Amino acid sequence: MKIREQMEEREEQLLSRYATLSRNTKGREKEEKSCDIRPCFQRDRDRILYSKSFRRLKDKTQVFLSPYGDHYRTRMTHTLEVSQNARTIAKALRLNEDLAEAIALGHDLGHTPFGHAGERALNEICPLGFKHNEQSLRIVEKLENYGQGMNLTWEVRDGILNHEMNLRPATLEGRVVRLSDKIAYMHHDMDDAIRGGILVESDVPHSLAKVIGYTNREWIDTFIHNIILSSTGKDDITMSEEVYDAFHKLRKFMFERVYTNPVAKGQEGKVEVMIKMLYQYYIDHIDKLPDYLKKMMDEGVEKERLVCDYVSSMTDRYAVSAFEEVYIPKSWGVM
Repeated sequence: MKIREQMEEREEQLLSRYATLSRNTKGREKEEKSCDIRPCFQRDRDRILYSKSFRRLKDKTQVFLSPYGDHYRTRMTHTLEVSQNARTIAKALRLNEDLAEAIALGHDLGHTPFGHAGERALNEICPLGFKHNEQSLRIVEKLENYGQGMNLTWEVRDGILNHEMNLRPATLEGRVVRLSDKIAYMHHDMDDAIRGGILVESDVPHSLAKVIGYTNREWIDTFIHNIILSSTGKDDITMSEEVYDAFHKLRKFMFERVYTNPVAKGQEGKVEVMIKMLYQYYIDHIDKLPDYLKKMMDEGVEKERLVCDYVSSMTDRYAVSAFEEVYIPKSWGVM
Protein backbone atom coordinates (compact mmCIF):
# COMPACT_ATOMS: atom_id res chain seq x y z
CA MET A 1 0.00 0.00 0.00
CA LYS A 2 1.29 3.45 -0.91
CA ILE A 3 2.11 5.96 1.81
CA ARG A 4 -0.61 8.29 0.53
CA GLU A 5 -3.23 5.56 0.84
CA GLN A 6 -2.11 4.82 4.38
CA MET A 7 -2.44 8.50 5.26
CA GLU A 8 -5.91 8.61 3.71
CA GLU A 9 -6.93 5.63 5.83
CA ARG A 10 -5.67 7.37 8.96
CA GLU A 11 -7.82 10.37 8.04
CA GLU A 12 -10.90 8.12 7.98
CA GLN A 13 -9.99 6.66 11.36
CA LEU A 14 -9.03 9.87 13.16
CA LEU A 15 -10.89 12.81 11.67
CA SER A 16 -14.35 14.05 12.57
CA ARG A 17 -17.31 12.86 10.52
CA TYR A 18 -17.68 16.51 9.50
CA ALA A 19 -14.12 16.75 8.14
CA THR A 20 -13.34 16.81 4.43
CA LEU A 21 -11.46 13.61 3.63
CA SER A 22 -8.74 13.76 1.01
CA ARG A 23 -10.06 10.72 -0.84
CA ASN A 24 -13.48 12.39 -1.12
CA THR A 25 -12.21 15.44 -2.99
CA LYS A 26 -14.23 16.67 -5.94
CA GLY A 27 -10.95 16.66 -7.82
CA ARG A 28 -9.02 18.99 -10.08
CA GLU A 29 -10.02 20.75 -13.29
CA LYS A 30 -7.32 18.79 -15.12
CA GLU A 31 -7.02 15.15 -14.17
CA GLU A 32 -3.53 14.11 -13.08
CA LYS A 33 -1.80 11.17 -11.46
CA SER A 34 -1.97 11.14 -7.66
CA CYS A 35 1.20 11.51 -5.61
CA ASP A 36 2.38 8.25 -4.02
CA ILE A 37 3.28 10.06 -0.76
CA ARG A 38 1.10 13.13 -0.26
CA PRO A 39 -2.70 13.31 -0.06
CA CYS A 40 -4.23 15.83 -2.45
CA PHE A 41 -4.66 18.74 -0.03
CA GLN A 42 -1.09 18.44 1.23
CA ARG A 43 0.03 18.52 -2.39
CA ASP A 44 -1.98 21.70 -2.94
CA ARG A 45 -0.43 23.26 0.15
CA ASP A 46 3.03 22.56 -1.27
CA ARG A 47 2.18 24.01 -4.68
CA ILE A 48 1.04 27.27 -3.09
CA LEU A 49 4.05 27.44 -0.77
CA TYR A 50 6.50 27.06 -3.66
CA SER A 51 4.73 29.51 -5.98
CA LYS A 52 6.09 32.89 -7.04
CA SER A 53 2.79 34.47 -6.04
CA PHE A 54 3.32 33.33 -2.46
CA ARG A 55 6.90 34.62 -2.35
CA ARG A 56 5.77 38.05 -3.52
CA LEU A 57 3.62 38.42 -0.41
CA LYS A 58 6.72 39.23 1.64
CA ASP A 59 6.96 42.61 -0.12
CA LYS A 60 3.27 43.55 -0.04
CA THR A 61 1.70 45.83 2.55
CA GLN A 62 -0.63 44.46 5.19
CA VAL A 63 -2.00 47.69 6.76
CA PHE A 64 0.83 50.14 7.45
CA LEU A 65 2.39 51.63 4.30
CA SER A 66 6.21 51.70 4.40
CA PRO A 67 6.48 51.83 8.20
CA TYR A 68 9.76 52.49 10.00
CA GLY A 69 10.82 49.35 11.84
CA ASP A 70 11.39 45.70 11.08
CA HIS A 71 8.53 44.17 13.04
CA TYR A 72 5.41 45.38 11.25
CA ARG A 73 3.41 42.72 9.45
CA THR A 74 3.51 42.15 5.72
CA ARG A 75 0.96 40.28 3.64
CA MET A 76 3.11 37.15 4.03
CA THR A 77 3.35 37.28 7.82
CA HIS A 78 -0.40 37.86 7.92
CA THR A 79 -0.88 34.75 5.79
CA LEU A 80 1.33 32.68 8.07
CA GLU A 81 -0.60 33.83 11.14
CA VAL A 82 -3.90 32.95 9.46
CA SER A 83 -2.47 29.53 8.69
CA GLN A 84 -1.41 28.98 12.29
CA ASN A 85 -4.83 29.99 13.63
CA ALA A 86 -6.57 27.74 11.13
CA ARG A 87 -4.34 24.76 11.86
CA THR A 88 -4.89 25.13 15.61
CA ILE A 89 -8.67 25.20 15.23
CA ALA A 90 -8.78 22.45 12.60
CA LYS A 91 -6.62 20.12 14.66
CA ALA A 92 -8.70 20.67 17.79
CA LEU A 93 -11.93 19.95 15.87
CA ARG A 94 -10.36 16.95 14.09
CA LEU A 95 -10.87 18.57 10.70
CA ASN A 96 -8.51 18.21 7.74
CA GLU A 97 -5.52 20.30 8.75
CA ASP A 98 -3.89 20.02 5.32
CA LEU A 99 -6.96 21.47 3.63
CA ALA A 100 -7.24 24.33 6.13
CA GLU A 101 -3.55 25.15 5.71
CA ALA A 102 -3.72 25.11 1.91
CA ILE A 103 -6.69 27.48 1.87
CA ALA A 104 -5.01 29.77 4.40
CA LEU A 105 -1.74 29.98 2.47
CA GLY A 106 -3.58 30.74 -0.77
CA HIS A 107 -6.33 33.06 0.39
CA ASP A 108 -4.48 36.37 -0.16
CA LEU A 109 -2.36 35.56 -3.22
CA GLY A 110 -4.42 38.03 -5.24
CA HIS A 111 -3.76 41.06 -3.07
CA THR A 112 -2.41 44.15 -4.78
CA PRO A 113 0.66 46.15 -3.80
CA PHE A 114 -0.02 48.47 -0.88
CA GLY A 115 -2.89 46.42 0.54
CA HIS A 116 -6.50 47.50 0.25
CA ALA A 117 -5.51 50.91 -1.14
CA GLY A 118 -4.27 49.19 -4.28
CA GLU A 119 -7.38 47.04 -4.40
CA ARG A 120 -9.65 50.09 -4.19
CA ALA A 121 -7.72 51.84 -6.94
CA LEU A 122 -8.00 48.93 -9.38
CA ASN A 123 -11.65 48.37 -8.53
CA GLU A 124 -12.40 52.04 -9.24
CA ILE A 125 -10.48 52.38 -12.49
CA CYS A 126 -11.08 48.98 -14.09
CA PRO A 127 -14.54 48.72 -15.70
CA LEU A 128 -14.52 44.98 -14.96
CA GLY A 129 -13.98 45.60 -11.25
CA PHE A 130 -11.39 44.03 -8.98
CA LYS A 131 -11.69 41.96 -5.77
CA HIS A 132 -8.69 40.35 -4.17
CA ASN A 133 -10.44 37.07 -3.31
CA GLU A 134 -11.49 36.62 -6.94
CA GLN A 135 -7.96 37.51 -8.04
CA SER A 136 -6.54 34.90 -5.64
CA LEU A 137 -8.68 32.29 -7.37
CA ARG A 138 -7.63 33.60 -10.78
CA ILE A 139 -3.98 33.24 -9.83
CA VAL A 140 -4.26 29.59 -8.81
CA GLU A 141 -6.51 28.73 -11.76
CA LYS A 142 -5.10 30.79 -14.61
CA LEU A 143 -2.02 32.91 -13.92
CA GLU A 144 0.63 31.09 -11.91
CA ASN A 145 3.24 29.10 -13.85
CA TYR A 146 3.11 31.54 -16.80
CA GLY A 147 -0.58 31.05 -17.46
CA GLN A 148 -0.85 27.36 -16.60
CA GLY A 149 -2.26 27.76 -13.07
CA MET A 150 -1.68 25.34 -10.20
CA ASN A 151 -4.52 22.89 -10.90
CA LEU A 152 -5.63 22.80 -7.27
CA THR A 153 -8.50 20.74 -5.90
CA TRP A 154 -12.04 22.11 -5.89
CA GLU A 155 -12.14 22.35 -2.09
CA VAL A 156 -9.05 24.54 -1.87
CA ARG A 157 -10.26 26.82 -4.66
CA ASP A 158 -13.67 27.14 -2.99
CA GLY A 159 -12.07 28.13 0.32
CA ILE A 160 -9.81 30.71 -1.34
CA LEU A 161 -12.68 32.35 -3.22
CA ASN A 162 -15.08 32.42 -0.28
CA HIS A 163 -12.87 33.62 2.59
CA GLU A 164 -14.63 37.00 2.87
CA MET A 165 -17.14 37.51 5.71
CA ASN A 166 -20.12 37.92 3.37
CA LEU A 167 -19.40 34.57 1.68
CA ARG A 168 -19.70 30.97 2.85
CA PRO A 169 -17.16 28.26 2.00
CA ALA A 170 -18.54 24.80 1.28
CA THR A 171 -16.23 22.99 3.71
CA LEU A 172 -15.78 23.42 7.45
CA GLU A 173 -12.07 23.86 6.83
CA GLY A 174 -12.85 26.82 4.57
CA ARG A 175 -15.08 28.31 7.25
CA VAL A 176 -12.27 27.90 9.78
CA VAL A 177 -9.97 29.92 7.51
CA ARG A 178 -12.67 32.56 6.95
CA LEU A 179 -12.78 33.32 10.70
CA SER A 180 -9.05 32.73 11.24
CA ASP A 181 -8.33 35.47 8.71
CA LYS A 182 -10.32 38.07 10.63
CA ILE A 183 -8.97 36.97 14.00
CA ALA A 184 -5.41 37.18 12.67
CA TYR A 185 -5.69 40.65 11.18
CA MET A 186 -7.48 42.13 14.19
CA HIS A 187 -4.81 40.67 16.48
CA HIS A 188 -1.73 41.68 14.51
CA ASP A 189 -3.11 45.00 13.28
CA MET A 190 -3.81 45.92 16.90
CA ASP A 191 -0.26 44.87 17.78
CA ASP A 192 1.16 46.99 14.95
CA ALA A 193 -1.06 49.93 15.90
CA ILE A 194 0.22 49.76 19.48
CA ARG A 195 3.79 49.56 18.18
CA GLY A 196 3.12 52.59 16.00
CA GLY A 197 1.68 54.64 18.87
CA ILE A 198 -1.78 54.88 17.34
CA LEU A 199 -3.57 53.36 20.34
CA VAL A 200 -3.05 51.34 23.51
CA GLU A 201 -4.81 48.20 24.72
CA SER A 202 -6.80 50.18 27.29
CA ASP A 203 -8.49 52.13 24.47
CA VAL A 204 -10.73 49.12 23.85
CA PRO A 205 -14.07 49.82 25.57
CA HIS A 206 -14.42 48.22 29.00
CA SER A 207 -17.74 46.61 28.09
CA LEU A 208 -16.00 44.80 25.24
CA ALA A 209 -12.89 43.91 27.23
CA LYS A 210 -15.04 42.22 29.89
CA VAL A 211 -16.04 39.65 27.26
CA ILE A 212 -12.84 39.08 25.29
CA GLY A 213 -10.10 40.12 27.74
CA TYR A 214 -7.97 43.14 28.44
CA THR A 215 -4.87 42.37 26.36
CA ASN A 216 -4.24 41.55 22.74
CA ARG A 217 -3.03 38.08 23.74
CA GLU A 218 -6.25 37.45 25.69
CA TRP A 219 -8.41 38.51 22.73
CA ILE A 220 -6.97 36.00 20.26
CA ASP A 221 -7.06 33.29 22.92
CA THR A 222 -10.74 34.01 23.63
CA PHE A 223 -11.77 33.88 19.98
CA ILE A 224 -9.93 30.64 19.17
CA HIS A 225 -11.08 28.83 22.31
CA ASN A 226 -14.66 29.97 21.77
CA ILE A 227 -14.73 28.75 18.16
CA ILE A 228 -13.43 25.33 19.23
CA LEU A 229 -15.87 24.99 22.14
CA SER A 230 -18.85 26.26 20.15
CA SER A 231 -18.13 24.15 17.05
CA THR A 232 -17.25 20.80 18.61
CA GLY A 233 -19.63 18.10 17.39
CA LYS A 234 -21.37 20.45 14.95
CA ASP A 235 -21.55 20.58 11.17
CA ASP A 236 -20.60 24.26 11.19
CA ILE A 237 -17.99 26.67 12.54
CA THR A 238 -19.54 29.04 15.05
CA MET A 239 -18.96 31.27 18.07
CA SER A 240 -21.18 31.81 21.06
CA GLU A 241 -23.62 34.68 20.61
CA GLU A 242 -21.86 36.87 23.19
CA VAL A 243 -18.37 36.38 21.77
CA TYR A 244 -19.54 36.71 18.16
CA ASP A 245 -21.13 40.04 19.05
CA ALA A 246 -17.86 41.13 20.68
CA PHE A 247 -15.97 39.93 17.60
CA HIS A 248 -17.97 42.29 15.37
CA LYS A 249 -17.70 45.16 17.83
CA LEU A 250 -13.92 44.76 17.92
CA ARG A 251 -13.83 44.79 14.09
CA LYS A 252 -15.86 48.01 14.13
CA PHE A 253 -13.48 49.50 16.73
CA MET A 254 -10.49 48.57 14.55
CA PHE A 255 -12.04 50.17 11.47
CA GLU A 256 -12.75 53.37 13.38
CA ARG A 257 -9.41 53.64 15.19
CA VAL A 258 -6.88 51.92 12.89
CA TYR A 259 -8.10 51.22 9.36
CA THR A 260 -9.23 54.80 8.79
CA ASN A 261 -6.59 56.45 11.01
CA PRO A 262 -4.78 59.28 9.15
CA VAL A 263 -1.44 58.30 10.70
CA ALA A 264 -1.68 54.74 9.36
CA LYS A 265 -3.45 55.67 6.14
CA GLY A 266 -2.06 59.12 5.32
CA GLN A 267 -0.14 57.91 2.26
CA GLU A 268 -2.96 55.90 0.71
CA GLY A 269 -4.14 58.72 -1.54
CA LYS A 270 -0.73 58.80 -3.20
CA VAL A 271 -0.78 55.03 -3.58
CA GLU A 272 -4.19 55.05 -5.26
CA VAL A 273 -3.06 57.70 -7.76
CA MET A 274 0.09 55.72 -8.52
CA ILE A 275 -1.78 52.43 -9.09
CA LYS A 276 -4.34 54.12 -11.33
CA MET A 277 -1.59 55.75 -13.37
CA LEU A 278 0.19 52.42 -13.78
CA TYR A 279 -3.05 50.80 -14.87
CA GLN A 280 -3.66 53.48 -17.47
CA TYR A 281 -0.09 53.29 -18.73
CA TYR A 282 -0.31 49.56 -19.39
CA ILE A 283 -3.74 49.94 -20.99
CA ASP A 284 -2.11 52.35 -23.43
CA HIS A 285 1.05 50.22 -23.78
CA ILE A 286 -0.32 46.68 -23.80
CA ASP A 287 2.85 45.50 -25.56
CA LYS A 288 4.72 46.00 -22.26
CA LEU A 289 2.86 43.12 -20.59
CA PRO A 290 4.61 39.74 -20.19
CA ASP A 291 4.28 37.40 -23.14
CA TYR A 292 2.02 34.90 -21.37
CA LEU A 293 -0.51 37.66 -20.63
CA LYS A 294 -0.41 38.93 -24.22
CA LYS A 295 -1.05 35.37 -25.36
CA MET A 296 -4.15 35.27 -23.15
CA MET A 297 -5.38 38.46 -24.82
CA ASP A 298 -4.97 36.76 -28.20
CA GLU A 299 -7.19 34.00 -26.79
CA GLY A 300 -9.96 36.48 -25.99
CA VAL A 301 -9.29 37.72 -22.44
CA GLU A 302 -10.08 41.43 -22.03
CA LYS A 303 -7.02 43.66 -21.88
CA GLU A 304 -8.47 45.43 -18.83
CA ARG A 305 -8.42 42.16 -16.90
CA LEU A 306 -4.88 41.37 -18.01
CA VAL A 307 -3.62 44.80 -16.95
CA CYS A 308 -5.21 44.21 -13.55
CA ASP A 309 -3.45 40.84 -13.46
CA TYR A 310 -0.11 42.50 -14.08
CA VAL A 311 -0.44 45.54 -11.80
CA SER A 312 -1.97 43.56 -8.91
CA SER A 313 0.88 41.05 -9.07
CA MET A 314 3.48 43.73 -8.34
CA THR A 315 5.13 44.06 -4.96
CA ASP A 316 5.17 47.47 -3.29
CA ARG A 317 8.79 47.94 -4.27
CA TYR A 318 8.29 46.87 -7.89
CA ALA A 319 5.24 49.12 -8.29
CA VAL A 320 7.24 52.15 -7.14
CA SER A 321 10.11 51.17 -9.43
CA ALA A 322 7.76 50.72 -12.40
CA PHE A 323 6.13 54.08 -11.69
CA GLU A 324 9.51 55.82 -11.55
CA GLU A 325 10.58 54.13 -14.77
CA VAL A 326 7.45 55.25 -16.59
CA TYR A 327 6.76 58.72 -15.16
CA ILE A 328 9.87 60.16 -13.47
CA PRO A 329 12.34 61.98 -15.78
CA LYS A 330 15.94 60.75 -15.72
CA SER A 331 19.16 62.70 -16.02
CA TRP A 332 21.20 62.20 -19.18
CA GLY A 333 24.31 63.47 -20.85
CA VAL A 334 28.01 62.78 -21.10
CA MET A 335 30.24 63.38 -18.09
